[in-house]
Amino acid sequence: MTKSELIQRIAELNPHLYHRDVDRIVSTIFDEIAEALARGDRVELRGFGAFSVKQRDSRIGRNPRTGEAVPVAAKAVPFFKTGKQLRERLNVD
Repeated sequence: MTKSELIQRIAELNPHLYHRDVDRIVSTIFDEIAEALARGDRVELRGFGAFSVKQRDSRIGRNPRTGEAVPVAAKAVPFFKTGKQLRERLNVD
């Protein structure tokens, strides 16, 4: 599902809301999650999952074309861990 599909679905389920308001709400939520992660905070949505940032150390990588050793800088990467309720919904027998 894309962001525009999510906005469309929420707008269909809530006909009392204007499409532009749903768009603004969804964009604000995503922006706040991104800003919290940029600050190094953890974002937890109960029953859905938790977003956090993990630090990757610098390392020596390899250029796949030449096999030459290439330094790879340390970096922060986003990480998502599913919540219990979401895992249970996905693994229904």
